[in-house]
Amino acid sequence: MTEASDLANAAASADPRVGLRAAVALRRLADALETLQVDNARRQGWSWQEIADALDVSRQAVHKKHAGRAVPANEEA
Repeated sequence: MTEASDLANAAASADPRVGLRAAVALRRLADALETLQVDNARRQGWSWQEIADALDVSRQAVHKKHAGRAVPANEEA
C-alpha cells in the first residue's frame, strides 16, 4: 500500500484517534504543498495578488503567511 492510500484509509477510520491523526498529517501535507507552490510562483514572478487569487484567499492573508520567508533560488542544473 502507498503512504497516500494509508492516509486516506486512516482519515476514514471509525476510530477518532486514528482519524484525527490523519487529519493532522493531511493538514501538514497541505501546508507543505502550499509553501512549495507559493515559492514556485514567486520564483516565476507571480504577484501576491495572483497567488491569492489561485488560493482563493486575500492578498493580505497570503502575504502575511508567506512573505517573511526567503524564496530559494531555482535549482536547475
